[in-house]
Amino acid sequence: MNARATDSERAAAAFAELVVTMDRLRSPGGCPWDAEQTHASLAPYAIEEAYEVAEAAESGAGAALREELGDLLFQPVFQARIAQEGDDPWDIADVVEGLVAKLRFRHPHVFGRDGDDDDAEPAVDAAAVRGMWDELKAAEHEAKGNGRRGVLDGIPASLPALARAQKVMSRARKAGYAVGPDPDAPADDLTAEIGADVLAVVARAAALGVDAEAALRGQVRAVERQVLEAEAAAGG
Repeated sequence: MNARATDSERAAAAFAELVVTMDRLRSPGGCPWDAEQTHASLAPYAIEEAYEVAEAAESGAGAALREELGDLLFQPVFQARIAQEGDDPWDIADVVEGLVAKLRFRHPHVFGRDGDDDDAEPAVDAAAVRGMWDELKAAEHEAKGNGRRGVLDGIPASLPALARAQKVMSRARKAGYAVGPDPDAPADDLTAEIGADVLAVVARAAALGVDAEAALRGQVRAVERQVLEAEAAAGG
């Protein structure tokens, strides 16, 4: 047995144990708090865990990243367990099967157009993959009858302002639209002025392919380090 097969079997066994653990937590005799949760009540935790994963990944903390990924993985398993009790039940296997099908469909350069590996045509570079991904994603939405009606469709309104601004600016730029700060904002509106300055930075980041949200988090971490150093010096 090769190492790849061994790793896959270990992962499958660990994931199965996670599902069993979640089932016990949610079932009668399990955890009262887990039993009370709903899809909506868990939503804030998913957002929080995703940010903690990003923080750990950007800070280079390997052990912390491993732990945070576990916390994030718990969210879809928990949500899927709740869904088993719904009027139109589904479970984590449905989630994983759907994901695998989507990944294979959106990577024809790896898996082939009809899932035949021998039919795969390797992509030239990452840029070509991104372009193909967009086309396949649009075709997928169209086949489901929910194709995008506009370039901004699908951008969650709940995204933090900076991340949402970058997505909007990137989509607008890709579509060839010339957009910018609110032209109707009063000239003496300080809030609008600051907002326009931030938007200009986001637009620059989008044009350069820089993640503005990650860039700002990095600078905030630098400020935090400076504060901690100043506190340590003052205390010493």
